[in-house]
Amino acid sequence: MKAPASAPTPGSVAEPPEPRWLTDEEQRVWRSFMEGVTLLDDHLDRQLQRDAGMPHIYYGLLVKLAEAPRRRLRMTELAMLAKITRSRLSHAIARLEKNGWVRREDCPDDKRGQFAVLTDEGYEVLRQTAPGHVEAVRQAVFDRLTPEQQKSLGEIMRIIAEGLQPTEAGADLPWLR
Repeated sequence: MKAPASAPTPGSVAEPPEPRWLTDEEQRVWRSFMEGVTLLDDHLDRQLQRDAGMPHIYYGLLVKLAEAPRRRLRMTELAMLAKITRSRLSHAIARLEKNGWVRREDCPDDKRGQFAVLTDEGYEVLRQTAPGHVEAVRQAVFDRLTPEQQKSLGEIMRIIAEGLQPTEAGADLPWLR
């Protein structure tokens, strides 16, 4: 339905503009993207569950801790790097603590703050799991793409990620929830 050509009369309510529906080609691209992301996430989750008994998100947390100085990050920073809510991070860290792969430490300069620290045992699990995981990623993504496609994929995903991370105060981002 199209909006009337004339301006609304005083006291009347203007109809919202017509949605910008996806074209057939945009719909095809969108659905292909969602199918690929869903299948890739499932593929990597199954590989990590089989090889290490952990979901993909936990592996990502261990990697971020392994890359951090002294293998430790403030919980708020880890949530931001992982792009997850603080409550989801807290739950994940609790599970990783039960496995002995991570421990929490209080932050000496902030009574409410905590660090997540990768233990030696967690580092060893990561070291043993990484070769199988990188092979799964390589087979699922990089072996299927030309170098030019890989570069384009990286650029496209960077643009999307940057657009979804507004910097203004009050932005609704997972790690701020």
